Amino acid sequence: MARREAIIDIMKNIDDEIVVCNIGFPSRELYDIDDRDENFYMIGSMGLASSIGLGLALSRPDKDVVVIDGDGSLLMNMGSLVTIFANNPKNLTWIVIDNGAYGSTGNQDTYAQVIDLCEIAKSVGFKNSFNFEDIDLAEIIKSDDASFIVYNTEAGNSKAPIIDLTPIEIKDRFMNAIK
Repeated sequence: MARREAIIDIMKNIDDEIVVCNIGFPSRELYDIDDRDENFYMIGSMGLASSIGLGLALSRPDKDVVVIDGDGSLLMNMGSLVTIFANNPKNLTWIVIDNGAYGSTGNQDTYAQVIDLCEIAKSVGFKNSFNFEDIDLAEIIKSDDASFIVYNTEAGNSKAPIIDLTPIEIKDRFMNAIK
């Protein structure tokens, strides 16, 4: 399965949740699949989708927040696992699409090919740590603890178009939508 198909699967479970999407091709694919004002598309800042998601979850406890991240980005900011676990925002679902590659920079291999991200999250303390195929995502999004989910896919990028919004337009549109 390709990452684009994984994003389609994920978005089938999204209603009014806030969605923060990892940089590069994942954001382009999400924009092409299901553009919504409540989607925040990362244009830069690799590794920080989870940190932005945490900030949103803490500041908006009344809204469910879903982060669509990548294995390379998680590996770039491993400290976010501990920080998110320690804060345990009950409204945060962190989905890591693990394709074993840095997809937006040329599909170089990541170390996720030789480690188990789900087991790492469990070792940090995430009791809601799952592989995507083992869960009902809609149910997990509504659970009462922070959740960590790994969705394994093949490496590679779709031909999703460039996002035709400026970073300022993305930010303004998003902030107006989540007021």
